Amino acid sequence: MSAPDAVDAPAVPAHRGDPFAEQRAMTRSAAVVDRSDRGVIAVPGDDRLSWLHLLLTQHVSELPADTATETLILDVNGRVLHHAVVAHVGDAVYLDTEPGEVPELLGYLTKMVFWSKVEPRDASAELAVLSVVGPDTPAVLQAAGVPVPERPHGALALPGSAGLVRRMDWPAPDAADLLVPRADLATWWTRLTAAGARPAGTMAFDALRVEALRPRLGVDTDERTIPHEAGWIGSAVHLTKGCYRGQETVARVANLGRPPRRLVLIHLDGGDEHLPAPGDPVLRDGRPVGRVGSVVQHHELGPVALALLKRSVPADAELVAGEGEHASPATIAPESYAPDDDTPRPGRAAQLRTGARRST
Repeated sequence: MSAPDAVDAPAVPAHRGDPFAEQRAMTRSAAVVDRSDRGVIAVPGDDRLSWLHLLLTQHVSELPADTATETLILDVNGRVLHHAVVAHVGDAVYLDTEPGEVPELLGYLTKMVFWSKVEPRDASAELAVLSVVGPDTPAVLQAAGVPVPERPHGALALPGSAGLVRRMDWPAPDAADLLVPRADLATWWTRLTAAGARPAGTMAFDALRVEALRPRLGVDTDERTIPHEAGWIGSAVHLTKGCYRGQETVARVANLGRPPRRLVLIHLDGGDEHLPAPGDPVLRDGRPVGRVGSVVQHHELGPVALALLKRSVPADAELVAGEGEHASPATIAPESYAPDDDTPRPGRAAQLRTGARRST
């Protein structure tokens, strides 16, 4: 419950004593969360943008300095392997990603260097992530002596210190991530709380993330997930660029059809002891129709979860999330269920026109 320690592999606190009050602070004022378990990769070098552009799903070849975005790494079949938040500050691009993902991601990046002038390295021992969330985020940053980047995706170097600050539009509309020197993590925590941010844990952060339908890799996704299913088109995938692994699948689904599953928010009807766990099945009439992702207790919505469901599941379906003693009746939050657009996709329309000509 105390300030975070500067250690190599931290166990970040789930809460700071009152998860609901911490959530309310994130919606009404501001709270700071220790997310120092995330891994960080630094990519300096003259070719950093053009080189990353060939590997990432996001358009970064001309990413301006002092800006941030999100990106994915896909396999050859277009399935999501890695998700990262990207910041271009100074003479390097920084990618922070899920805990434990750096060795595999860095290994892939290193193998793809060839003759490019880049030097990707593990910066997890150098930098740690703290997140400030809430409408008072700009005021907290100013009081802490931190420059306030333009929202939603500006990024700036921390004055007088290694690291950076970037504005984010999730898990709430006003948020900022600080990549601070890991050796000074406790000092920065004290600095931000003294500036008015309430100490909070990851439970509060995740509750707002779930409400915003923002998936977490490996929790809300599985080994079959493609970007369209998780809502990453646009935020992490640029549809008009090519030349990256898995791009064919992205383009085919965007132009010819719809993804087989959709990410939705589901309301759960059960106490803490009966809630499902990530990876549990979602059932309809006793048959699996999806999987449970992040499960949270929201300060206003009650117990809710993200779920990947088959696209054929209707919005008003009666569902059961989990099995056995952890089974919970579940309903889809209507506002999270985007109805299918029946307008033919460009590629599909071309196919239909070609088929009509052939039949005449």
